[in-house]
Amino acid sequence: MLSGVATGGGGAGSGGASVDLPDFGDVVDAHDRLRGHVARTPVLGSPRFDERVGRRVVFKCENLQHAGAFKFRGASNALLQLEAARATASGAGAGARVVATHSSGNHGAALARAAAAIGWRCIVVVPHDANPVKTAAICAAGAELVTCEPGLAPRETALAEVVARTGAEVVHPFDDSRVIAGQGTAAMELLADHPELDVLTAPVGGGGLLAGSALAVRGMLPSCRVVGAEPEVADDAARSFHGGVRVGMPGSPPTIADGLRGSIGVRPYALFRRHVDDVVTVSERAIVEAMRIALEDLRLLVEPSSAVPLAALLAGRIGAPGQRIGVIVSGGNVDLSVCPFLAGDPTPSH
Repeated sequence: MLSGVATGGGGAGSGGASVDLPDFGDVVDAHDRLRGHVARTPVLGSPRFDERVGRRVVFKCENLQHAGAFKFRGASNALLQLEAARATASGAGAGARVVATHSSGNHGAALARAAAAIGWRCIVVVPHDANPVKTAAICAAGAELVTCEPGLAPRETALAEVVARTGAEVVHPFDDSRVIAGQGTAAMELLADHPELDVLTAPVGGGGLLAGSALAVRGMLPSCRVVGAEPEVADDAARSFHGGVRVGMPGSPPTIADGLRGSIGVRPYALFRRHVDDVVTVSERAIVEAMRIALEDLRLLVEPSSAVPLAALLAGRIGAPGQRIGVIVSGGNVDLSVCPFLAGDPTPSH
């Protein structure tokens, strides 16, 4: 059910070419495909958090997903389709099965785990400043690790070299229609449990999660607003959304939310323009404070990227008083050695 969209109009990576876009039907297909492969994660609420923000909030706990993040959904959806296509074309068991990607951590770990489950070799390009907890998870899942300089351009260059060397199939961490559709299944589950939501929110890095979530919302609850949240120091999605032109984020922005350092992808941006209502930003200090409040109110230790929508809620940036808000808690892979409030360090000043 993929549709095409022109990527012209300027901005990072635009060249007037047409790319495939998933639709709600692809999210439904992904939901069916992933049955038995992914966990149906719990949905939690907290009266104390509701009181803090003046809204009724439910949290879809993808920090409890396999590999500790929502990324397992998109990675598995893509790999299962690659496996089915290869079996159809060559016969079951024929040919080399190699998959590759670049990742700040969670997508790489998810792809590695999904690949191991169906007997594929996996190669993951990671920047040398990646979260060590996440890179350890990639290695533990049996993937080959290739390091590169921080930033999207070095990651893509290193990935191209891997593909040239190995002939690997690429599963992009966010700019892949199969991945976007898989990520949307978390919102599908949340809306099935809570069809009364006024707003659904999720963090934004490359944009795959919010794009997939927006497809689920438009297919199941069109009246619900869709709002993304990202760090102020990595605000390319907000600038792209509000400016009408996709812009990139050069280098590796200095945010504690390591999963949100990537630039918004072509496909996510196109879907944002069609289906997303707003993208807001929060400070580094607010992100750390939201992590602490999540632990206090929800008894959940979430990674900084997951805390970004919570920070926006605490700042009154999402929804209106009394509204019902759904939050996709994106992951829980925390490097405890540098977690500021656990280490007793002061929160960032910006």
